[in-house]
Order: sequence, then structure tokens, then C-alpha cells
Amino acid sequence: MMTDRPKPQSRRWPALALAALLGATAAGALTPAYAFSAQPGGYADLVHRVAPAVVNIEVTRKAEAVDFDPAQMPPGFEDFARRFGMPFPGMPNGPEGDAPQMQGLGTGFIISASGNIVTNNHVVEGADEVTVKFADGTRLAAKVVGTDPATDLALIRVETDKDLPYVEWGDSSALRVGQDVVAIGNPFGLGNTVTAGIVSALGRDIQSGPFDNYIQTDAAINRGNSGGPLFDAQGNVVGINTAIFSPTGGSVGIGFAVPSESAKVVIADLTDDGKVERGWLGVSIQPVTEDIAAAIGIDAAKGALIAEVSADTPAAKAGLKRGDIVTAVNGTAVEAPRDLTRLIATAQPGSEVGLTVLRKGAPTDLSVVLGTRSEQPA
Repeated sequence: MMTDRPKPQSRRWPALALAALLGATAAGALTPAYAFSAQPGGYADLVHRVAPAVVNIEVTRKAEAVDFDPAQMPPGFEDFARRFGMPFPGMPNGPEGDAPQMQGLGTGFIISASGNIVTNNHVVEGADEVTVKFADGTRLAAKVVGTDPATDLALIRVETDKDLPYVEWGDSSALRVGQDVVAIGNPFGLGNTVTAGIVSALGRDIQSGPFDNYIQTDAAINRGNSGGPLFDAQGNVVGINTAIFSPTGGSVGIGFAVPSESAKVVIADLTDDGKVERGWLGVSIQPVTEDIAAAIGIDAAKGALIAEVSADTPAAKAGLKRGDIVTAVNGTAVEAPRDLTRLIATAQPGSEVGLTVLRKGAPTDLSVVLGTRSEQPA
């Protein structure tokens, strides 16, 4: 089995098995597309309402140069290549000619009437040109405002003289396992496709990055759904479809979406200056094992154990010490080290956060003014 991100379609990209990610939908009025409750008869009204805000993203980039030694080719191969139109040194699109273009397709969704669009980083990564196709067939050139590979999110923008339909962020922190969700995307380039399912699990860590906190859903998400929205039953975006777990590359009912509570912080940061600034403590952390829990006399092996506090860091200035166990940040429970990493990273540098700490088995509260994660030594 393998964990993979649904990838944009590649029309001419060699050695890549990529699938389409189209978001073109039925035409609709240019009004905000949100807050529409699903009816007992299905999700038709909800989809009609939100679909105009889902767009198709077309990307183009040049292929990477490939080292090629014509002396290694058998005699007569050059004539063979020319006869059958194969790239060859000195020929157009050959190793010594212009690099061939690679084209791909992806999905995005509009979050403002002025033209801000959210998608996955891997949809637009390395693109020389980005074009957005809207529900009415209009195509506009888009600018990549900023990307965040750590969360696989990207913000692109189009310039337009009319208001665009858009969707609103939902509250992923309020999701419950078993709750209905709806995904919109274009799996395998088949065309606009709506799938529905439930929230299968929350807080999934699939080892794709330092801030994994995925929503797992059984709504069919295939290679090609990347960047598409995951809606709750009110038509609000609670996730961005990003990854699948599959032994075949197709949906087996295990898909993953970046929660809106994480995404909207990243996207808001990208909107300002195209960069993401993350909070920083200045500590090394490790899990609380059963043996450690027993040694210090606590019931559950939960929290993040401070293994080291670097000198002259926010943590040191706040009085955090080696051996402390952080159990909450601003009242949000820390079950494991990755929770602390994520909660601190999503806080703004310069902001003050409250830490609940177990020190020698006794609870204590500390306040920390966070630094900027980018200031850390490499």
C-alpha cells in the first residue's frame, strides 16, 4: 500500500502517472456560494449553490533538461528518430532544442469576490503559467501569490472587473466523526464530479509533513481531486482535498483533507505578503512514553516532553525547563509532540500563548511570547 497525494493531470509529462483535477461547474449567479443546508432528498441544492465557486486550474511548465549522450545510441538511430518524429539532439524539442512543455490540470475554489483562489501547492508548484477556467468558460491568467509546501497549500489570484462567486470557510474544529461531507473535483479527468461521505476520522498523521492533522473521509477522492473543497452539510469549506491512501492509485475510501482551521490561517498569511510566518518556542521535544509516565507518577502517557531548551529563546525566557511536559496550549490539549509543533507553528510570531505544563508531576502555567520559526538555525 502507499500514501499518495492526488496529483494534477499531466498531458505530456513523461514517467508520471497523474490524473486530472478539474473544477469547472454549471453556470450560476455571481453571488456568495455558502450556508445552504442539504435537504433530505440529497445534496443537489447545496451543490447547485457552491459549484460555481469551484474552478479549473491549468498549469504549464518546461520539462527538466535530461543528460543525453548521442554516442551511446546504436548506429542509424538518428535516422530512425527523425523518421518517426522522436526527439534527438539538434532536433526541436530534443535534448539540444527547446525543452518540451508539460501541462497539467488541477482544482481550486474561490474565497473572495475579488479573485483569491485556494488550491494545493503541488498543483501549481514549478508552473511557468497558471490559467483559471471558470464555470462560464472564461479563462483568466492567474498569479501565484504564495505557497506553503509544509501544508501543501497555495494561494493564486486573478484580476477581474466583476465580482466572482465564492465560498466561505467552515469550522473544522467542530467536525465530528460520522458527520456528512461533500467533495467536488474532477477525478481522472472525467469531468465535474460530486461525491459524498462522512468524516471517518480526525487528526490523522500520515507522515507527509510536520503539521499533519488531516480530516479522513470516505467520500471518493481520487488522483485528480487535489485542491478541491470538502464541504460540510451547510456548504462551508471544512477541508482541502489533498491526499489518498491506496494500493492502486484509485479511491478505496480513504482520503485526506487539510482542515479549514489550519488552512485559513496559512491562506490569510499568504494573502499579506505571499509568505508564511510561524511561531517558534526554541525547544527539542519527544513523546511521553509509558515508562516516563510511570516514573513521574502520571496516569496517561500524553503530552510533549521538553528534551532540551535552547539558550536565549522564547522558551528559555518564559522559564520552560528540560523535563517539563506540555499538556496544553491556550487550553487546547497536547496529546503528542506533533500537537505542540502544530499549535505553536500556527500561532503568530510575537503573540503570547499560554502553556499548561507538568513539572515534576505538578501542573503549572507559563506565558510565552513566540519568536519566528524562520529565525532558527538550519
